[in-house]
Amino acid sequence: MPVIIIAGQSNTDGRVNNEELPEYIKQHGYRHCWWSYGSDTISGGGRFERFWPRVAKPDNINRWGYDAVVYYLIDQHIKRNFYVIKESLGGTAIDTACISTSGMYWSASPEFLASTDAADKGGKSLLKAFTENIGACIDNELSHLEEGYEVKAFLWHQGESDKKMAEHYYDNLKAVVAYVRDYLVRKTGDERYASLPFICGTYSLKSRDRSELVVKSLHRLAKEDPNFHVVDIEDATIQRDRLHFDSKGAEFLGRRIYKRLTEVTGGIR
Repeated sequence: MPVIIIAGQSNTDGRVNNEELPEYIKQHGYRHCWWSYGSDTISGGGRFERFWPRVAKPDNINRWGYDAVVYYLIDQHIKRNFYVIKESLGGTAIDTACISTSGMYWSASPEFLASTDAADKGGKSLLKAFTENIGACIDNELSHLEEGYEVKAFLWHQGESDKKMAEHYYDNLKAVVAYVRDYLVRKTGDERYASLPFICGTYSLKSRDRSELVVKSLHRLAKEDPNFHVVDIEDATIQRDRLHFDSKGAEFLGRRIYKRLTEVTGGIR
């Protein structure tokens, strides 16, 4: 069974009200998508539930991001169960020298990881929360599927909160991708995950937190790694806060990521 893993900050978490979901999603919904979602101190728990867009923010949980469109398109195409493991939290950085929500970071620095626990276990590591939930999902559910499972790709949208340390973004993100790939290899024993496709989006030209150096870092990584893919969305529309995608922008990114996903995987089946 296909598995998608996804992580990032607010534009991955989702900041568009569910009232603004595309009409086709409102009409048809999701029949085959199961997800495990962690955010901040909330754990995915190594368990899946039927997907419907929501965020872990009590003031307004009914919100969606670009990934809701990706899942819908997969759902309509394969017409069988698939699984999503997602970790996201708005305002979060990789570099520990940046300001980050609740002091939580995506950092793959060995020193940082050795100094703290997973964010959902009282620590400050979002990367540990993400990978530990992946492992728990494998142990609790995925490894028991009769048809087996395969992680198809790692989706990512993040980088706005690393603007002040943009000169380190190349090394920082490279380490994050390597950490997740290595975790999957060690967890499953499957060496193919050392080259797991990684797909990320850029940022609107109108975004107040867009960094040209971060964007250049993404493209540099893509040139060096044939399994690192960048989806450019400079023309994506955003909300009045000049940071978060609006409904058209989120749908735009979702469709572009889905297109790239099908290209790099040969089509999810």
